[in-house]
Amino acid sequence: MIKISKHILLIFCICVLPIHAIAQVKTTTKLGLLKYKGGGDWYANPTSLPNLAKFCNQQLHLNLSTDIDEVEPGSISIFNYPFVHITGHGNIIFTDQEAANLRAYLIAGGFLHVSDNYGLDPFIRKAMKKVFPELDFVELPNNHPIYHQHFDFPNGLPKIHEHDKKAAQGFGLIYEGKLVCFYDYECDLGDGWEDASVHKDTEEARQKALKMGANIVQYAFTK
Repeated sequence: MIKISKHILLIFCICVLPIHAIAQVKTTTKLGLLKYKGGGDWYANPTSLPNLAKFCNQQLHLNLSTDIDEVEPGSISIFNYPFVHITGHGNIIFTDQEAANLRAYLIAGGFLHVSDNYGLDPFIRKAMKKVFPELDFVELPNNHPIYHQHFDFPNGLPKIHEHDKKAAQGFGLIYEGKLVCFYDYECDLGDGWEDASVHKDTEEARQKALKMGANIVQYAFTK
């Protein structure tokens, strides 16, 4: 039997608290970065999650650590993280055990955010099909709650970086009516969270990316 960590319990506490009470949760929570096999650069955007955690602390009054932990999909330690982020440009391979563990984590209340750093799309779709063979990514409508948390995005996912002159799209895996994985495609939120000096993004673009990221974190903590 999997032992429920204090961080999964934190998700429950936050779910039953009014949003203004989140600031009073004293437990320091860490965001996780998924370290996967297959050759893809899971380590891309090293400043993105620390910046997102800092922004969420300022804007949502959370108590997130700015030290980000690397977590492997097959490790029981993944259950310590209410929010896990995955990014990169290339191949992703989950073993049968990793896929089963990741599935158990998501069903138990965990949340996975996927940010396409350009080129990830065919690999993440294949990898997540192994996790949830019965599910397909579906595009979320603009009125989905993830776009209307602390910050309002009436037109859905903002466009941060240009890749193939396509509109930004937000996809999700929905298990038994619950969004367990959010995938930003043709958007590159992770790049937008990085230090301003990395990609030379405008402050307006960075703020859009950080605000949307804060919405995803808030949704993951309160869904």
